[in-house]
Parts: sequence; structure tokens; C-alpha cells
Amino acid sequence: MPVEITEKAASEVKKIISEQNLPESTMLRVGVAGGGCSGFSYSLTFDQKSDEKADAIHDFFGVKVVVDKKSDLYLSGTSVDFYDGLEKRGFVFNNPNATKTCGCGSSFSA
Repeated sequence: MPVEITEKAASEVKKIISEQNLPESTMLRVGVAGGGCSGFSYSLTFDQKSDEKADAIHDFFGVKVVVDKKSDLYLSGTSVDFYDGLEKRGFVFNNPNATKTCGCGSSFSA
């Protein structure tokens, strides 16, 4: 299963792209990196390029989402949402592969 983003997250991504005057071809790159208090940390960046051999690309609500194949092993089935509440605001990962997460929600172990 690919990494998905919710409609609310896609709307926020489009808003950021517009506010930062990024090109229309801008893609959201979702990945993982070693580190964080639980072993891996999530990564969200904007990218203009992708590699057909190394990346999976999907479109959700008009936003192209790119995940490299190494990260896809840990993120398969993950949903990225956007939370906007009184106590916090930001992107939230719902990762079914995570066996342990940290309190801040930005790192996990699988």
C-alpha cells in the first residue's frame, strides 16, 4: 500500500506551496531517516525531481507524493494527516508498521 495523505493534509501542502511561491511541479517527498528517540524519524520535504527507478509517485487530491523505495518498506500503508488544534498544529503520521512511537510523534521503531 502506498503512503497516503488525507484531503486536509493535501490542502495544507497546497497552501504551503502557494505561500512559498514554489513551482506547480513541486512534489511532497515523504521518507524516513535513522535517528530520533525511537530509531527512525519521519521526513517531509518538497522536491522538484524524482527517480523512476528509486521512487514511487502517487497523486492524492492534486498533490504528488514521492516516497523512495527504502522508506516505503517502513511507511507502507501510512496515512499523513494535518492536525490543527489548540494544543498543537502540524502533520501527523498514522503508521501501521510502527511498533513503538515517541511522545512527540515524530519518531518510531518498526
